[in-house]
Amino acid sequence: MASSGLVQAAVLLLAVQLVCLGAADADQDTGTVIPAESRPCVDCHAFEFMQRALQDLKKTAFNLDARTETLVLRAERRALCDCMPTNSLR
Repeated sequence: MASSGLVQAAVLLLAVQLVCLGAADADQDTGTVIPAESRPCVDCHAFEFMQRALQDLKKTAFNLDARTETLVLRAERRALCDCMPTNSLR
């Protein structure tokens, strides 16, 4: 008799486990929403990364612009100096 009670308890425990696992699978299938308060702020980190990348790009663009301007002025000065006779510089 004690063994039949043990078997019934084991079957009942197995049934409860199956019901719990089935409910957990159903929640995952329906796509439950995790509240924003409890999930990590991935969007915030991505936004900060993109802000830093944009600042780096702005710095690079500014440096390239300044470098281009310097090279253009240097080329204009050379062209101007090439046009002028050397004795007019004195």
